[in-house]
Amino acid sequence: MNLITQIFIAFLLAIILGIIFNESISVIAPLGDLFLRLIKFIIAPLILSTLVVGVSSTGDPKQLGRIGLKTISYYLLTTAVAIIIGLGVAFLLSPGKGVDVSVSDDTAEVADQQQQSVVDTFLNIIPENPFDALASGNILQIIFFALFIGLAITFVGEKAQPVYRFFDAFAEVMYKITAIIMYVAPIGILGLVAPVIGEYGLSVLLPLLKVILAAVIACILHAVLVYSSAVKIYGKISPLSFFKGISPAALVAFSTASSAGTLPVTLKNTQENLCVPNKISSFVLPLGATINMDGTAIYQGTAVVFIAQFYGLDLSFIQLLTVVVTTVLASIGTAGVPGAGLIMLTMVLSSVNMPVEGIALIAGVDRILDMFRTTLNVVGDASATVVVAGSEKELRVDEPLKDS
Repeated sequence: MNLITQIFIAFLLAIILGIIFNESISVIAPLGDLFLRLIKFIIAPLILSTLVVGVSSTGDPKQLGRIGLKTISYYLLTTAVAIIIGLGVAFLLSPGKGVDVSVSDDTAEVADQQQQSVVDTFLNIIPENPFDALASGNILQIIFFALFIGLAITFVGEKAQPVYRFFDAFAEVMYKITAIIMYVAPIGILGLVAPVIGEYGLSVLLPLLKVILAAVIACILHAVLVYSSAVKIYGKISPLSFFKGISPAALVAFSTASSAGTLPVTLKNTQENLCVPNKISSFVLPLGATINMDGTAIYQGTAVVFIAQFYGLDLSFIQLLTVVVTTVLASIGTAGVPGAGLIMLTMVLSSVNMPVEGIALIAGVDRILDMFRTTLNVVGDASATVVVAGSEKELRVDEPLKDS
């Protein structure tokens, strides 16, 4: 039985126990608190190590050339658009409204502290003392620090390889710690969800249907508007031909919810069906499996709005901007981590000082959401190969799916 199935069973068990025991089930709340503490304690070192490795492993920027620049730019731009679409659809459907859950004074006070100017927000991204940022868990400042370390390792070159190997090994250690923590996730979900159900009843679950609906609609909109336009403009391929060509990989991604596991099929489809040269697809697709998280970005957007509305918090423009920036930057370092969506959501919530406890309800339907967001990630990887190959005039002229 895999972890996702265990989490789903724990979620169902939490509902049953909450209904049966009502408020008395709150005695298991410490299990949820334990899980949250474990999640929070790995955030800072996980971001630092994975992001340093993610940036520095791309190689010398001068040698990456146009293909590397186009690929990374495309991935980051589409991720930013995805999070905006996710936020927009979530605000339209308002999945968290209608649930009466009181928020503590401390949380409300923290939310009020988010009201600051755009200039102050960007200035505060730069840490005066990076070790203070690590100690206090300031997510954006940690990301900034990690980005600069990664870039510096790349520019220094061979002499900086011991530093790179340290962070690479450190990242592997953090992956293992994360995997260990995820083993207790079902127990944590049980301790988080059951007390909420016991106190507020089944009415708190109804918005989850809206969360799923919002995520699915946003994924479809992103694919139709962004990917269709990109492959048409840069690859001169009709959107229908593109989606037909990548459909086998999309189906595998939907079934397995694993971008890495789908990579061989994605390579085959892009080379044979979309006629992208091997030299481009073999570079763009593995890189996409690392940093392209359009589906996950949409998941972040819908989840943040749901949790904010669930707790009765108003998201300011600065908070929304912070969510976009954090999601785009964190996408570089969180791909491939077990429980990446959950960890990334924790990072995003922490960056805007929102209640991390909200991840419990989202985790209950994470398997369904994961199928859709992984599919979008894989289709986005394929669209990048077409865009880059088309812009480089590398799409084969004998392409069977190309418009005449």
